[in-house]
Amino acid sequence: MDSNADVSRPLFVSLLAGAAAGASVDTSLFPLDTIKTRLQSAKGFQASGGFSGVYQGLSSALIGSAPSAALFFCTYDFLKHRLVNIQGDLPAGATHMMAASCGEVSACLARVPTEIIKQRLQTGQYTGYRQAVSTIFKFEGLWGFYRGYFTTVVREIPFACIQFPLYEYLKATFATRTTSQGKETIPGLAAICGSASGACAAFITTPFDVTKTRIMLSSRDGTGHQYKGFANTISRIAREEGKLALFKGAVPRVMWMSLGGAIFLGSYEVVVDLFT
Repeated sequence: MDSNADVSRPLFVSLLAGAAAGASVDTSLFPLDTIKTRLQSAKGFQASGGFSGVYQGLSSALIGSAPSAALFFCTYDFLKHRLVNIQGDLPAGATHMMAASCGEVSACLARVPTEIIKQRLQTGQYTGYRQAVSTIFKFEGLWGFYRGYFTTVVREIPFACIQFPLYEYLKATFATRTTSQGKETIPGLAAICGSASGACAAFITTPFDVTKTRIMLSSRDGTGHQYKGFANTISRIAREEGKLALFKGAVPRVMWMSLGGAIFLGSYEVVVDLFT
């Protein structure tokens, strides 16, 4: 992939590559996500469904995966190169952090509503997609679909600030080669770089993920434990269940993000390579 082509990459390339990457991850690794969510649930793993029905909520995940990933990469690619043009002396790591953070804020607009429905289906609060949508709207209104938006952003920004600078560094070091046409990325090695960066970021941000899960599983229809606000929830979990409870689901989360990072960023680079 030519580095100059990367700078002037058309918006539709980022859109298609991001959508393909998001759908690929959610489809292939959904059972790991379900297990992680059930481990983090206040009801406990077995009460939330254990190892049965690990594909509950898949339809909601698929509805949100493509648009949220597309929004992320459109924002990330656009800002990454715009910041370089505006501030040429800005460190590469800072550029990637700022671009990734803005990308996550925009992606969460599509991700959070489907994430709420998905996690409540995963833990057995509702039996189907239609019931989940109608019940949430009835008891919580439109804003009920954005419960935990702030907490999700609080989780995603540190994750992105760790993953993407590390990914870009590893990719430039191990997965980029110089050809007669310029620098190009090797998708297979980029996938390995994505796996390593995703695993590191996943473990470090697990407490934010546990907090986000508890808030999203809270509901006003009496089917879930009640948690409200990021600071209140994270302190309550540590106080009532011990600090180690903030790392519930860390193993499947790291596995999911490690494999997901490889698939997500690897497939993204493959699709970009096809178009450029």
